[in-house]
Amino acid sequence: MKTPYRLGALTLALLLPALSAQAHPLDGLSGEEYKAINKILRDTGTVGDETLYPLIELQEPPKAEVLAATEGAMPDRKAMVQYTSAEGFREAVVNITKGTVESDAAIPADAGQPMILFTEFVGAIEGVLQHPDMVAALEKRGLTPDQAFCLPLTAGNFFTEEYTDGARLMKVPCYQVPEGSNFYAKPIEGLFAVYDIAKKEVRGVQDSGVIPIPTDPWGYTQDEVEARVPLRPKTNPATLSQPGGPNFTIDGSEVNWDIWRFNFRVDKRPGLVLSDIDVKDGEAWRSVIYQMHLSEVFVPYMDPSDAWYWRTYMDSGEYGFGLFLSPLRPGVDCPEHATFLPAMIADDFGNPLEIPDAICIFERSIGDPAWRHFEVFAQTPEAPVPAEGRPETELVVRTASEVGNYDYLIDYRFHQHGEMHLMIGATGLDAVKGAASTSMDDPTAAAETQYGTLIQPNLVAANHDHYFNFKVDFDIDQPVNDVSTIDIVPATVPEGLPRRSMWKAENRPIASEKDGFYKLDPNQPRYTLVTNPTTKGPLGHAPGWMIDDADVAYFPFDFENDPPFMRNGWIQFSNWATAYDPTQRYAGGKYAMQSDGSDTLAQWVKQDRPLDDTDLVTWVTAGFHHVPRMEDWPVMSTHWKSIHIQPFNFFSHNPALTIRDPHHDENHSHD
Repeated sequence: MKTPYRLGALTLALLLPALSAQAHPLDGLSGEEYKAINKILRDTGTVGDETLYPLIELQEPPKAEVLAATEGAMPDRKAMVQYTSAEGFREAVVNITKGTVESDAAIPADAGQPMILFTEFVGAIEGVLQHPDMVAALEKRGLTPDQAFCLPLTAGNFFTEEYTDGARLMKVPCYQVPEGSNFYAKPIEGLFAVYDIAKKEVRGVQDSGVIPIPTDPWGYTQDEVEARVPLRPKTNPATLSQPGGPNFTIDGSEVNWDIWRFNFRVDKRPGLVLSDIDVKDGEAWRSVIYQMHLSEVFVPYMDPSDAWYWRTYMDSGEYGFGLFLSPLRPGVDCPEHATFLPAMIADDFGNPLEIPDAICIFERSIGDPAWRHFEVFAQTPEAPVPAEGRPETELVVRTASEVGNYDYLIDYRFHQHGEMHLMIGATGLDAVKGAASTSMDDPTAAAETQYGTLIQPNLVAANHDHYFNFKVDFDIDQPVNDVSTIDIVPATVPEGLPRRSMWKAENRPIASEKDGFYKLDPNQPRYTLVTNPTTKGPLGHAPGWMIDDADVAYFPFDFENDPPFMRNGWIQFSNWATAYDPTQRYAGGKYAMQSDGSDTLAQWVKQDRPLDDTDLVTWVTAGFHHVPRMEDWPVMSTHWKSIHIQPFNFFSHNPALTIRDPHHDENHSHD
């Protein structure tokens, strides 16, 4: 996309509702647009005063219209609205430009449900603590409702009777109200309620018996830590700074830096969305990725007890990475010199909700060379020749979502050598359960740590997994692309050659969707390659980009019979390719809450749509098994996982070749 019609957020707010046709087609909905959506729905009688909105997000125009858009001819601005009604959830498409409701229909009961409303979350807390069975169970433990903090958690879908008849279930364990910063230090183990947030009623309270509540508050603020152990001596800080100011520009929602430009927005479900990612090749801007964003997150716990087996969260589709964006802290989350930007989403009532400092953008020197070479043969005693090289600077676009006890950093990192990293940083607090054991020498320890680790007295952290799927829609110079894999395979070694083992790179075309998914395997190296088949580079190569690597973790889960994994079959393989379908945005399906797995990436590929010379989408998963340890407590060090994307015969040479040498002038000052 070109920049002339990209308007700043302030301009957008001042001109609405008349300006809809002038906004960038993929910009996020503004505060004024959210107000306009609300008004249109009310004026048309579609909604009433009691209506709540689990999700309002941009209804993207067809890709062809986006790519053809110019300042004077913009597609209508539209929104997809999921909302409550007396009969259940409905979904409407609102044309903001025209002030009309284009469609309005009930969401089928068997399709799954929209994400959790904050109002439902709070209602579950209040409802559970008022129930007589919960009051009695707390009393057995010497607690009153005022001394309990309860945490509603999505209950998954196990295809049993309790999930039918319009039920919208959460299971609600509790903790003793904290004395300090740590809300999770004192779990009330063996006790939880089942709450139907649709009917606003407690389905039952399960109490498997009293287990000792930990006594240590385990706060993690500096004052709380210093009261426990001495702090380290003060040190000279190693800081990042940029005295001359940023080298990037932000024009409305377009970021322009070095050889990169892209558009950004925030949606309530995936969080940060990047679109129109272009790279500068010489003097020409070339498209690389039409759009990429977080697609789904799956966090299943491995404890089979009644209070834990159902903890199989779809953190993006059930809760929302955009909804739970937290303000970023300068000097901790991002460098002091970063540019901080707000995010705009809608609250439960459809009103605009601004999250301050939800995005930070910054450049940093990583202290490594982008490239270097020291030429030993150029050296003489009289004239030593230093290494030739260039320092690397990267651009980081970062958000942090706090979903329950975990904090997830999501980074999009752009490099001067033309590569990208999608980074996930997991930090926050382990989910812990109460235990009788205070040491591994206790007689109860072996049984209590069968599915987790005793990390402190009376605290066991359960084993679990973290999986993150990203949708990456390559449009290399154009929407029509090809996809293949580059396989590292044994080469045939000629007879008589002293070498007996060699390999070669073999291109394997992917003709259709059933050929397009695979596992990363160090014993069978393979990379996904997307190319533009309609043009050739200077040496005759089809220009391409490659998903080079991703941090993954597999296990032989039962994807045929185990409900959580039937709902999240996308974790079975790390790399997927599908034909472009604008309705297929999330690997876990459109309605994740209590979904049945029928609308997921793993099911879409069964259509086996052709992928030759078509508009296609790649999907890539990063993940890890988390075996907790004492060092995770009371707060985890940030654990990073990455997905690496790089050009493959797209540029005619190393694009980092043209980075300036910061010491060139001083090295040549004698000339």
